[in-house]
Amino acid sequence: MFDQIVRYELPPNGITLLGYVVRRMHKTQRLISVPALIAENKTAEALAHIAMYAVTSSTSFGRAYYQPQFNSKGDEVSEADPLTGAMVTARLVSTTPHYLITYTAVMPNKDIFSGSEEITGTTVGLRGLGMPAPSKFNFKSGDYTAELTGLITSELALSLIGRTRIRAYGFLNFNDNANNTGKLTLDRNNKIDLEVNGKKVQAQNTVQGQLT
Repeated sequence: MFDQIVRYELPPNGITLLGYVVRRMHKTQRLISVPALIAENKTAEALAHIAMYAVTSSTSFGRAYYQPQFNSKGDEVSEADPLTGAMVTARLVSTTPHYLITYTAVMPNKDIFSGSEEITGTTVGLRGLGMPAPSKFNFKSGDYTAELTGLITSELALSLIGRTRIRAYGFLNFNDNANNTGKLTLDRNNKIDLEVNGKKVQAQNTVQGQLT
C-alpha cells in the first residue's frame, strides 16, 4: 500500500520537487469530516484530524524511486486532489540559505490548510540521509482556527540492492481557538502517538490508519 501511494507521489514520468509536495498533500480526505465535527462542538476530535493531515501531508513512506527535479525560486505548482477536489498549491519561496516551501490546500467548502517547511540541509547517519524541516501549519474553517508547529525529518534509508526507502520521523505541537492542545510524535516505523488535551487518540499509521 505504501509503495502504491509513493508511486503516485513519484510518478514514472518524473516530477519536480514542488509537484512531489503537492502530490504528497493529496490526502485531504482526512479533512473532510472536520467541519461537521466543529459544528457538533467536537473540536478536540477535529483538531486530531487536522494534526493527522498535517503529518501525513508532510511525509512519505515507501520506495524512493528517484529524486524529484529541483525547482527555481519563485516557481509554483497547483493540482487538485483527485479524491476531494481540494486545490493544492506549493511555492518555492527561497533556495538560500535553505529551501523554503509554502503551500495551501483549499477545500471545496473553502476551508484552508496552509503551511511552510524549511529544509535546513542534509544529515548523514547510520540510518540514512536525513532532511530536517522545521514546519508550521494553520487551519481555518469559519471562525475555527488551529495552529501546528514542529520538526519533521524525511529520511532516505539506503540499500545495497537498489531498494532505497523513504520514511520520516518527528513531532508536532498544536492548539486551536477552542482551548484544545495536543502533541504528536512519528517514528521511523510509521508509528504515531497522538494526544489531545492529555488523552491518547487511537491512530494507526500515517497513510492507511484512521482515527477511531
